Amino acid sequence: MPTLQQLVDSHARIAFFGGAGVSTESGIPDFRSADGLYRQRRAIPAEVLLSHDFFLEHPEEFYAFYRESILQPALLAKPNPAHQALARLERAGKLTGVVTQNIDGLHQAAGSRRVFELHGSVHRNFCLRCGRRYDAAFVAQGAGLPRCACGGLVRPDVVLYGEALDEDTVRGALNALMRADLLIVGGTSLAVYPAAAYLDAFRGDALVVINRDPTPRDGAAALLLREPIGQALGSLQIEG
Repeated sequence: MPTLQQLVDSHARIAFFGGAGVSTESGIPDFRSADGLYRQRRAIPAEVLLSHDFFLEHPEEFYAFYRESILQPALLAKPNPAHQALARLERAGKLTGVVTQNIDGLHQAAGSRRVFELHGSVHRNFCLRCGRRYDAAFVAQGAGLPRCACGGLVRPDVVLYGEALDEDTVRGALNALMRADLLIVGGTSLAVYPAAAYLDAFRGDALVVINRDPTPRDGAAALLLREPIGQALGSLQIEG
């Protein structure tokens, strides 16, 4: 079985597809693990709190949860060795793109530029009335509802439950996957659809899966690693 270093060295067009496990090493909680947000005992489940309908009907409760459990951890986090290694791969000209289900912006903070954020980003926010853009700091400050200068409600540019993914982002992600000859999947159970189905666009010759728990793609992997993703990617020697 080839090593990860050998696979990276022998391929020129690498794509990365990642999930919450990429950012847990930066201190951001995931969703589906034993300690994840979805397993925490709440009067209202996290899946409901982060839904489109709940946001519209109960915006105060939405923002109370969003600021504490989603936004603040993202703003406090720093890129880890996995994020940094992927940025180095891009600078070396070997990465076709990072396709991520995360909304924390840590790939960009590490230096990656070709990032396709399937579920949006906490760093982008906009007024529902006039469309004016705001950064994450604007939403994080204070309590209550974030209001635009025009009086409209400002919402995060993230995909809530019940909402469709952005078509341009999906097209970019699929193109990155189709162009790759090596696909590294890391930090994701591949249980979230439609995002997980996008892996079908990959037509290259080698798949690497780095995840602590089994995924539906394990059987197709040329290399399967159960070690922490920061350890796996951070150990790569990347020239250029």
